[in-house]
Amino acid sequence: MLADVVWPSLLLVSRLYAWWIIAAGLVIEYLFVQLLTKTSPPRAALMTVCMNAVSSAIGWIGILLFGSLWDLAGSMLLSPLYLTGWKVAPQVHWLGSTAVAALVSTAIELSTLCVFFGITWTKRFFWWLALANFVTTGIAVWSILAMPSAKYPSLFDWLFFRH
Repeated sequence: MLADVVWPSLLLVSRLYAWWIIAAGLVIEYLFVQLLTKTSPPRAALMTVCMNAVSSAIGWIGILLFGSLWDLAGSMLLSPLYLTGWKVAPQVHWLGSTAVAALVSTAIELSTLCVFFGITWTKRFFWWLALANFVTTGIAVWSILAMPSAKYPSLFDWLFFRH
């Protein structure tokens, strides 16, 4: 979810307290957990809150380390594209960051469910939970693009070639 692990350029840090993004993410993931586990609604809510709390706690540390490493590695891999004038490199980098964030969050969240709630790790469960994380991560990224902060007012224009 929001504060989960790998995020590009630490831009999301300014959005971590956006209550509506957190609420939307929790509701979406709750629906997936409820559907996948077929447990009672209160238990599914507890599972959702716990898995996101663990993922967020790990994310506060991981965002600094892994986010920086991803930015560095992504920049190194994409630098030849920047030098040739290929203007899609930033979008590719952000798409990769979003995918990595969703997949790492999924692994942490499912591990939490396995350890604390006795859920069995299956490919089916992983990929359905990954879908939920792609949706919630997408909402967070969309919030940055659609509602840029004062610090990064032209991010949307930059990502969509309006510079």
